[in-house]
Amino acid sequence: MGKPGILQTINTYPNPAKGRGTHTVHSAHPHHKEHFLKVHPIAAMFPPLTDEELRNLTESINVHGLRHPIVLDPDGVLLDGRHRLAVCEAVGVEPRFTTYEGDDAGGYALSANIRQRNLTTGQAAMIATKAHARHETNEHLPAEVATRFLSEKTGVTTDRLDLAHIVMRHAPTLVDPVITRAVSLDDAYKVARDNKARAQASREYLARLRTEAPDLADQVSTGELTAIQAWQKHTARIKEQERQRRVATHLLCDVVPALAQTRGTRTFAKYDPQFQAPGRPITRKTIAHAMTALTEMAATWRERDLP
Repeated sequence: MGKPGILQTINTYPNPAKGRGTHTVHSAHPHHKEHFLKVHPIAAMFPPLTDEELRNLTESINVHGLRHPIVLDPDGVLLDGRHRLAVCEAVGVEPRFTTYEGDDAGGYALSANIRQRNLTTGQAAMIATKAHARHETNEHLPAEVATRFLSEKTGVTTDRLDLAHIVMRHAPTLVDPVITRAVSLDDAYKVARDNKARAQASREYLARLRTEAPDLADQVSTGELTAIQAWQKHTARIKEQERQRRVATHLLCDVVPALAQTRGTRTFAKYDPQFQAPGRPITRKTIAHAMTALTEMAATWRERDLP
C-alpha cells in the first residue's frame, strides 16, 4: 500500500461508553482482508502523520504491540486506526479489531480521530467543518445551534469553527491546505474575509447597476463583465459626464456673459476682420449659428427651470 498514512497512537483510547454505540473486539475481523483499505470518508479527511509521529508509532507497536484495536463499522469500513493498521502490517503484528455498533459512524470517526490527533486548532476546526458540511444533516438547526453541537462533539471551540465555516464558504480552495497545515486557519480566514467583502460589494454594485446602468447590469448577467468591472465602468462614465458638464459650463460662462455685455454698446460696429483671431472668422453664417445656439440654450433653461 506504499507509505502508510498513520494515526498517532495515544495512551488512552476513547471509551466506547462515551459514544452512542457499543464495540465488540475480535482478534481478527471477517471483513479485514476484503475491506481494510476502505476508509470512512471522514476518517480519510485527516492528514497523514509526520515522519516523527510515524517513527514513534512504529517503535511503540514494535515494542508493545497494538494497544488500541482498529475500529470498523459493521460493514468493515474503517472508522479509526488506519495508520495503526498499516504499521501492524508493515512490522508483522497481528491487528485486533473492534466493531462500532452505534448509529452515527461518521460522528464517531470524526470525534475519535479529532480528539486523538496532534492537530492545530485550525486543522481540527477545518476538518470538523468539512465533515459537518459533507456528512451531517442539521440544516433544520439554526447556525449557532449547529456550531455549538459540533463543538460539543469534537471539543473544538465555536470561535475556531466560525472561522473555518467562513473559509469553507468564501475560500473553499484553502480548506485542504488548512487541513494539511500548509496554510494556517487565521491566514485562510483573512483571505475568506476579503472574498466575502468583495462578494457583498458585488451584490450591492449589481443592485445599484440595475437601477443606474441597466445595460451594464445586463453585461454582468451574461458574464461579459464582473459586477466590480461593471461598477468601475459606471463610475468612469459618471466621471466623464461630470468632466463634460464642467467643460461646457466653463465655456458658456466665458462666452454668453461676454456676448450679453455687448448688447446696446455698438461693439459689433467696431468689428474689424484684420484683427480677428487666426482661424476664427465671424461671418453671417457664424452669427446665424450663434443665434440658433442661443435660442436652443434659452429653451433648455426653460425646460430645466433655471433662472
